[in-house]
Amino acid sequence: MTRALFLDRDGTLIVDVGYPRDPATVALLPGAAAALAALPSEVALVIVTNQSGLARGMVTPAEAAAVQAQVERQFAAAGVRFAGVYVCPHGPDDGCRCRKPAPGMLLDAARDLGLDLDRSLMIGDKAADVAAGRAAGCAALRFAEDPGPGVDVVGWPAASATLAAFFAA
Repeated sequence: MTRALFLDRDGTLIVDVGYPRDPATVALLPGAAAALAALPSEVALVIVTNQSGLARGMVTPAEAAAVQAQVERQFAAAGVRFAGVYVCPHGPDDGCRCRKPAPGMLLDAARDLGLDLDRSLMIGDKAADVAAGRAAGCAALRFAEDPGPGVDVVGWPAASATLAAFFAA
């Protein structure tokens, strides 16, 4: 089974602009692409993202798809490809199994892609990301661009070193 790095999108891979509707607003966080490109090729990179703007009617499915396509294009330009992208389109009160902190997206990815959750890592900028990773049986880290309460790793240079150590084991 394959090891995976599960990644939240907004605030972890790209600048969080609220409810992203326009692909022109997609900006990779500094160092994110380089950190992911440096990982061993056998690590599956999987985006798991809550997108409640869809449920709230603030973002159309076409807008969400265009934003995600731009994210993937920008990472591909840096040599980074994602094994999967899992999106929860539900709102916080919908009671679905996929919205983080529930582990549904990670469990679906593990089933679909043959991933070893016990040897995988979830990284995200919110407590819900960490909780989803742990609920799925992964190690999990809270990422931020600036230090703060509950933050495990600050910035992509530090995250890069942490990821290299995790996936070297």
